[in-house]
Parts: sequence; structure tokens; C-alpha cells
Amino acid sequence: MEISPIAYYRGPFGSKFGIPRQSSVIQDIEGSIVFEPAFRSPDAVRGLEGFDWLWLVWGFSANDVNEPFHATVRPPRLGGNRTIGVFASRSPFRPNSLGLSSVRLSSIEFDAPSGPVLHILGADLMNGTPIYDIKPYIRFSDSHPDARDGFVGENNWESLEVVFPDNAGSYFSDRELEVLRQTLSLDPRPRVQHDASKVYGFPFAGHEVRFTVSGNTLEVTSID
Repeated sequence: MEISPIAYYRGPFGSKFGIPRQSSVIQDIEGSIVFEPAFRSPDAVRGLEGFDWLWLVWGFSANDVNEPFHATVRPPRLGGNRTIGVFASRSPFRPNSLGLSSVRLSSIEFDAPSGPVLHILGADLMNGTPIYDIKPYIRFSDSHPDARDGFVGENNWESLEVVFPDNAGSYFSDRELEVLRQTLSLDPRPRVQHDASKVYGFPFAGHEVRFTVSGNTLEVTSID
């Protein structure tokens, strides 16, 4: 089966490093879905305005397509030093490089020049990510509040304290700064790296954010 993108995601994260590892973990992340010309029909999204949440089927476009299949992965939730089966994980390194995310539908811009455009919240996607399908989230069948969640529920994630430079507010809006704070508090570093002197960085909302981590404190050292 051959599949082609029906749309592309537009959002603040310019690289895969730094993106929250799960959708809806940071619900204030604003983004939009812009359809390809062949799918820019208001009829294609008719009725979608009656739903609050969507399922997105998308592609890990930044992955190396020549990467060989690995049956096991090292989830960050397990500290990056324990292996588990790839199909028991949310690892981006999968046989077909397909991702699945649940996001909140904020609004639909039916009369946009490139419309209809879907405005969404909480996506764990890089700017430019291809979208292959969109389906409405249905509460009675998609919600399972009593479901077990394996190793994820057995291992707590400790948030970091984030320290910004005094001028951080001159680079970002209040909402963007809060999204960045929440993103950094989740510790975007590879879980096997703990060098306090190493400087990490990623593009966010048009700026390059660099930081270091020492103990439980993450300090933003520069914003360019």
C-alpha cells in the first residue's frame, strides 16, 4: 500500500529534539493542520466541528529511512538503560515510521486561503510533519479510564525546575514562554546523558534555545 500526505502540521518546534514525547502532555502547544490542495474542501471536514478531540495518523519524517529494524528499544520512561519490545513502546523508530496522536481541536478556519485549516492544541509533532489521516476521537469507544498502562504507570517522571534568563519574555509571548517552560521541565535530553557541562539546544518559535541541566535544575543559557 502506498500512502501520501493529506496535510502538513505547522507548529513551534523546528526539530524533533525538544518535542514532548507524548501528545496532550502540554495542552497549550498551538499548531495547525494545513491540507494539501487536493484535500482543501470544506466538505471533507463537515461535521468535525462537533468534536473536541482528534486522532492524527502521521509520519516520523525526520527518521532515517534506512535504519534497520530493532525488536527492542530503550524508553526514556525507563531511564534509557532498560530494553522493552518496540511494539510495547511509543518509540519513533518503528517498522513503518507511523505515529498516532490524540490532539484537541481548537477551531476550524473554513474560509482560510489555504483552508479549511484545523487549529489544534497539544500536538507532539515537528513543524512540517506529514499527516496521513484524521479521525474524530469518540469518547464511548476510545476512552478506557481503567486500562492498565504497563511500565509507564509503574515509573514516575520527575519534572525539572526551569530557570530562564531575565530577558526571556522579550523573545516569546506569555503563552509561548509557558509552553517552553513545560517542555523543558519534562527534560528533553536523551535519558542516558547526564553531563552537567553539556549544552543542549533546539529551535522553538523561531528562536534557538540553549540550556544545561545540573541535578534537578535546568537553566536556559541563551536564546538566539
